[in-house]
Amino acid sequence: MKITGYRCLRTVHDWGRPVGDVNGFIASGITEVPIVLLDTDEGVTGVGVGSTSDIDRLFPALEGEDPRAVPALYDRMLARVFKSGHSGATFGGIGTLDMALWDLKAKVAGEPLWRLLGARDRFVPGYASGLDIALDDDALAAFYTTMSERGFTGGKLKGGRDVDADIRRLGIVSDALRRNTARPALMLDANESWNLKQAVRYIATIEESVDLTWIEEPLRRWDAAGHARLTRSIRAGVATGENLTGLEQYAPLFDHRAVDVVQAGAVWGITHFLRVAAAAHSRDLPVSPVGLTANPAVAHAAASVPNHLSAEVQDLGTPFGMRIDEVHADGGIVLGDRPGAGVEIDEAAIAASESSATWSSIDGPHVRSHRAGLRLVADAPGTSGRSDSGGHLTDERRADAYADAHAADAAGADGPVERVF
Repeated sequence: MKITGYRCLRTVHDWGRPVGDVNGFIASGITEVPIVLLDTDEGVTGVGVGSTSDIDRLFPALEGEDPRAVPALYDRMLARVFKSGHSGATFGGIGTLDMALWDLKAKVAGEPLWRLLGARDRFVPGYASGLDIALDDDALAAFYTTMSERGFTGGKLKGGRDVDADIRRLGIVSDALRRNTARPALMLDANESWNLKQAVRYIATIEESVDLTWIEEPLRRWDAAGHARLTRSIRAGVATGENLTGLEQYAPLFDHRAVDVVQAGAVWGITHFLRVAAAAHSRDLPVSPVGLTANPAVAHAAASVPNHLSAEVQDLGTPFGMRIDEVHADGGIVLGDRPGAGVEIDEAAIAASESSATWSSIDGPHVRSHRAGLRLVADAPGTSGRSDSGGHLTDERRADAYADAHAADAAGADGPVERVF
């Protein structure tokens, strides 16, 4: 069997709600889903989901090769781009091709991927995660109530800007999940929006009233020394790693004993997750994959490792034109028996669709929030209703604020004039 070619598709996922984090959100709730189809000379096609970045540069590492040699081919892809670096979007392309290779390997073997990888149980424990920064309290309660009906006992809130609101909203998540357990697991995801002392102060305030299971991505992803100081200063576990692109980037976190829950972004692929899980296991640390909607095959890998803790489940639906052989029940993911990773693509339906979207909108979560980690207070006074999704004044509103303050000065207004820039 030889790899002969590839095809790229692009579909969308309609979340049915705005999705995002402290850096921004997608108001429409519709996001892109890139797909790669990897063809062979025997008519078997592997499906990869996640990213099409740099596929044209990466494919020569696979062309003409037997797709069953997955780890070796993964390393060939890394070697193919070693001069320019495999980080960032390029690593996403590697991860997507890696998923397609594992899908092919399992299909050729006639087994579901979880079985091929050595899992004994098809069940993957999970926690609910609403990407819920833009949901009001009623919508927040509705989402976690729906997830509690599927048996979930843990939930992760997006926050990090308003501690009082986060405490209140963590209570809403807890109330919704309490139907399944007296003490739901509660996590807070700050998405790299704090500096160290902001994180300590913020989490200490939360821990006065909430038993926080973990704080996720409190600091910049590379700040091993900061994470080490933080985890020694709080009760909650520190979870991070989802945006690290390559096993070598975890070494500082391990060396500093800076992480309590080792995360891996599902979009980076199966081989990456397996290697991160093994490295974490060698240090008696649990591992948790993040964002399985972007790469559902990583759930199969999660079922096969001994130190899997819980996988992030963000939605119960699937992207347009895609069927996934799994169900959400009993607080996790129940994988099916279809050979491969269980992902089927309706190419005709996707080709006929004119829908498009992107995560990378200027207001979206993939654009770092302005002055993240550089605020003395969560929000500047007087910005309510006049800020963009990053919590800072838009250029238009900034000009208005300047004009208002200047006019007040010129008129000799009594009392101090508030300037919000």
